[in-house]
Amino acid sequence: MAWHGEPLVGFDLETTGTDPLEARIVTASIVGFHGGRVVRQRDWLADPGVRIPEQASAIHGISSERAAAEGRPVREVADEIAETLTGYWNQGVPVVAYNASFDLTLLSAELRRHGLPSLSERLGGAGIGPVVDPYTIDRAVDRYRRGKRTLEAVCGEYGVVLETAHEAAADALAAVRVAVAIAERHPEVAGMDPAELHERQIVWYRAWAENFQAFLRRKGDTEAVVDPVWPLRGAVPVPS
Repeated sequence: MAWHGEPLVGFDLETTGTDPLEARIVTASIVGFHGGRVVRQRDWLADPGVRIPEQASAIHGISSERAAAEGRPVREVADEIAETLTGYWNQGVPVVAYNASFDLTLLSAELRRHGLPSLSERLGGAGIGPVVDPYTIDRAVDRYRRGKRTLEAVCGEYGVVLETAHEAAADALAAVRVAVAIAERHPEVAGMDPAELHERQIVWYRAWAENFQAFLRRKGDTEAVVDPVWPLRGAVPVPS
């Protein structure tokens, strides 16, 4: 059976901001999916230890006050998320995340920030994965399609219902359903095994980043740099 008919795990973070090296975890969800349905789910609400900007709260609905009152310490949350993800990877189960380089880079930054073992260290020094990123795949296999590539827009393209955008569990599940829909539409994607698909996404992401960087420089931003590394953006430094 092709990878999209086997067990998959959706992963999503909602955070304090848009820079994965600086933003902190607010909510998270990991959703097990098999046979067209959710078979398990784990959710987290974290106290990020910093104020949640109003712009971020407006998107995911979690205020600083609620996070402080109801959330668990972000160090514990990041550790549990990392253990859960690497547990699935050790079983050979692909982790699906929409725009995976954001979520995985942010999680890795949180682990470094709190002195916790990295994802790779938890895997005995091996590289992370397999990761399935519908954002990267869709951009590669349907490069010239017009319109936005947000999760909501891509759900519309592939006929996936996204009931509550920017709610971690809903986004994680939608990412899995989009990944399955892409594989069903594009046999070349379905025909790869998860390890091969992971490696192809590294190549696809680099090609996109190089093209986008060239575009920005042609438009006048002569010093624009787009990190070409996926699924972890370059080297993740120790954040303050």
